[in-house]
Amino acid sequence: MTTIKDIAAAASVSPATVSRILNNDITLNVSPETRQKVLDTAHSLNYKKKSRTSSKSVYTLGIVQWFSPQQELEDNYYLLIRQGIEDFCMQNCIHVVRTYKADVNYMDALKNVDALICVGKFSKEEIARFCEITSSIIFLDMPVDDMEISTITLDFAQAMKAGLDYLTSLGHKSIGFLGGQEYLADGTLFADVRKKLFTEYCIEHDLDYVSYLLEGAFTIESGYQMMNRLLDQNMLPTAVIASSDPIAIGALQALAARGIKVPDDISLMGFDDTSLSAFTAPPLTTVHAPAYDMGSFGANIVFHILRLRPMTAMKIQLPCRLVERQSCRRL
Repeated sequence: MTTIKDIAAAASVSPATVSRILNNDITLNVSPETRQKVLDTAHSLNYKKKSRTSSKSVYTLGIVQWFSPQQELEDNYYLLIRQGIEDFCMQNCIHVVRTYKADVNYMDALKNVDALICVGKFSKEEIARFCEITSSIIFLDMPVDDMEISTITLDFAQAMKAGLDYLTSLGHKSIGFLGGQEYLADGTLFADVRKKLFTEYCIEHDLDYVSYLLEGAFTIESGYQMMNRLLDQNMLPTAVIASSDPIAIGALQALAARGIKVPDDISLMGFDDTSLSAFTAPPLTTVHAPAYDMGSFGANIVFHILRLRPMTAMKIQLPCRLVERQSCRRL
């Protein structure tokens, strides 16, 4: 039987792209030629889409995204998480109700779901409201202290150590950090643990960092502004690590505007390994965050919770890996 992976291989696109085209996802940004190529390939391989009505395991899964649709398109980290969820659901005949916090009365759309996946950062009040809807629930990309709630997060400690070990192995002893700040619905600052891990590593390894630590937002514009603030000091570190690829891309643009070459004059590292990071000039060294897998695993676990009703919640951390490209150099 022909699978989505078979079509993806024949059409030279990703399985996620095939899935979204076959499901008529209007938010997918691909050329008409690519869309038609996938449809023609599926037809030539005699692909048969599974019928949801033939499965006894069908249920309704609600997805809550804390990002707006526009933000999701600008930073595809959360888009990849959602794609992972929806691909698993399609393969297992699960009906999806997708909502964004930016939607009007988004909670009303979730009233009759059997299970819930919450993607992003949420306040205690919001978490309590979600748990009132269903006990079959998992939070992705946010640790929740409640031991009865399942979560999947990234292993930031391992990720930051991998990135900083790499920079120090190249001889860098003065390293900057460009971070982002996020606020919950109740106005509480959600602290980025990567900043804490960065400072602890620098102190332990006697690195020069205090003058080069800045925080803004997780956007290209903020990365541009933060790097300009560093440049205005007339004193640069030899390397900078950003807590997201958009921040790093903005920083790269600021450096280029001032005539400062990467990596000849300064090394730069991102975080997430978004699709754009491989196509910057130079291509961005970054830490790969398995966002798609996080979504797929999350849907799988909540499926498991619905079917087996386990008494123990799961607290899972996914490892990240360094992706070495051309934006860092040895001193």
